[in-house]
Amino acid sequence: MTNIVEHPRHYCALGAQQTVVAINRAVPILHSGPGCGVKLFRGLSSESGYQGVGYAGGSSIPCTNSTEREVVFGGEDRLREVIDGTLKVLKFELLVVLTGCTADIVGDDVGQVLSEYQERGIPIVHAETGGFKGSNYLGHELVTEAIINQFVGESTDEKEKGLVNVWSVVPYQDSFWAGNLGEIKKLLEGIGLKVNILFGPESDGVKEWKTIPRAQFNLVLSPWVGLRTAKLLENKYGTPYLHYPVLPIGGGETSKFLRTVGEFAQLDSEKVEEFIKKEEKRYYYYIERSADFFIEFRFDLASRFFNISDSFYALGVSKFLLNELGIVPGEQFITDNTPEEYQELIINEFKNLSKSTSAKVTFEIDGGIINQKLREIDHTNHTPLILGSSWDRDIVSELKGFWLNISLPVMHRLVLDRSYIGYSGGLRLAEDIYGNILETYK
Repeated sequence: MTNIVEHPRHYCALGAQQTVVAINRAVPILHSGPGCGVKLFRGLSSESGYQGVGYAGGSSIPCTNSTEREVVFGGEDRLREVIDGTLKVLKFELLVVLTGCTADIVGDDVGQVLSEYQERGIPIVHAETGGFKGSNYLGHELVTEAIINQFVGESTDEKEKGLVNVWSVVPYQDSFWAGNLGEIKKLLEGIGLKVNILFGPESDGVKEWKTIPRAQFNLVLSPWVGLRTAKLLENKYGTPYLHYPVLPIGGGETSKFLRTVGEFAQLDSEKVEEFIKKEEKRYYYYIERSADFFIEFRFDLASRFFNISDSFYALGVSKFLLNELGIVPGEQFITDNTPEEYQELIINEFKNLSKSTSAKVTFEIDGGIINQKLREIDHTNHTPLILGSSWDRDIVSELKGFWLNISLPVMHRLVLDRSYIGYSGGLRLAEDIYGNILETYK
């Protein structure tokens, strides 16, 4: 039976092209039908805070544009033509070939084609990312695994104490990925670690990936994405990993996160506490300064919040809004098609948002169903705050609520280096929420 999903909030596995674009000096090559790449670019870049093309994104991505000819006769020769053209035109340190539905169904031997270039010393890998395999969350990990197995390869390097590989938000799927990863790196460096952030402007790009085997440990800062990669690295290089499922937003959760990492990495606890004390002093200065605003606020306060977002933001934002801004959680809608084996972990985290408060969790990818569930909730005694996507403006208007655009698609704000992670991220989130409330009433 065919099901139609209304208001989807993620893309197919081939969307991992944006994972490659996020690695400095890496270039994706698509072995797919015409139109796939540009549609994915529009959804994951233009409609994700207007992030732009970059060096080798958008219409710059080389593509075989497979047609009926490639379906009938195979597309391996066409792939060779596109790779040869790429070698002439683009500068790179790594090429990543991604297959679409056509190539995966036909069964083109991409590995054999690439071996011809690898024998010539050309750094090139491939991942089978046909859209039918799953979402771009899966595609993201398929790409990281391909680079680790085919490019980083085997290693006998000694471990470097204090070096950590970070696996966290998915580039471009998280509209604030670049700022978030930069803030994570800043926090970890603040307690004395050296950080392989791997994606974005704070990374050394392809060269940094080569140092992955040297890390003392891997940090999975995510409810579930990245665990597959961390387990691969544990098996391949014997590198242990720490899984911290909550994005740390605001003072309380960020300090807890840093202490957890510091203990796992066996860092000097006094230095960790010194950094936390400094950051908390700055953070709580601004929170205390805003006390008059919250006490004397003459407009309707948002008294219950509803996330319509992936598990990253739903969990991290919920803990912040409840524990630091005092807003009570309503039903939380998680839209990232979370694999069943990870759902129980997320549900348990929502059961323990605080010592006295929990939240109901619904895993649902269909925006139409989510909207109907929101209509069925009694909003008589509260003004709902909905943190979601551009799809959700109509339901917010219908319910006379407040809204913040934080999840894909993000078409009602420009995103540069905005981050919602850490101490500073908590302040930014509070500013954005109450700025939007004030704008509604002004």
